[in-house]
Amino acid sequence: MKLPDRKCVLSLGAHPDDAEFLCAGTLALLQQQGWEVHIASLAAGDKGSAVLGRAEISRIRRAEGQRAADLLGGQFHCLECEDIYILYDRETINRATALMRRVKPSLVITTSPSDYMVDHEVASRVTQTACFASGIKNMEVDEDPFEPVPWLYYMDPVESKDRFGQTVIPGIWVDITSVMETKVDMLCCHASQRDWLMAHHGVDEYVDMMKDGGRLRGREIQRTFAEGFRQHLGHSFPQEDLLQSALGDWVVTKE
Repeated sequence: MKLPDRKCVLSLGAHPDDAEFLCAGTLALLQQQGWEVHIASLAAGDKGSAVLGRAEISRIRRAEGQRAADLLGGQFHCLECEDIYILYDRETINRATALMRRVKPSLVITTSPSDYMVDHEVASRVTQTACFASGIKNMEVDEDPFEPVPWLYYMDPVESKDRFGQTVIPGIWVDITSVMETKVDMLCCHASQRDWLMAHHGVDEYVDMMKDGGRLRGREIQRTFAEGFRQHLGHSFPQEDLLQSALGDWVVTKE
């Protein structure tokens, strides 16, 4: 297939480090192929500390998000929702749609529709609607609509498990072995979250946790590290596999 004229990718997750855990390798490969990269979160991560207050940890996490995006020459955006209270409502949908219209991505990557926490699941649903609504004129959104509807892909859920603990099998694997160091550097920009994960989840070495997920997906395609995706193929969304066309031999698909 012919690639879109505008080579622009937007990762829209729930929290500032979602992309770095689950799709930053693919973003790095796209950037190498000349794609403009935008990383966005619905929330600023205001609950992501056992020590700092909401305003302070939000400030820190926004800065961490931008530092990570800087490594790809990209931009970080925060829609200023509140952790735990990300809602599928008019205000949130309009914020996401406005971002979509400002960025005008050809390719959008979001969190899994079924995941360990509801913020991720709602972010997934909001992003789906914002993609669909990118060209709808009669919405209370200041930015001008654009068409066509972007390609939409879902990241793996955390630990590759859905809300019932069942393993999620991707339809698309991206070999990120060559850019794993970049992905590590991007995740390490989120230094505040190591302390948070230790205090709240009992998890240390969050980089190792990310690498373990990459190794799991890599073994499935006989590569060292990979990221898994599923493409949204509902009515009105593009049906061709843009990741395959954009990244070629880095992409493996299975029937």
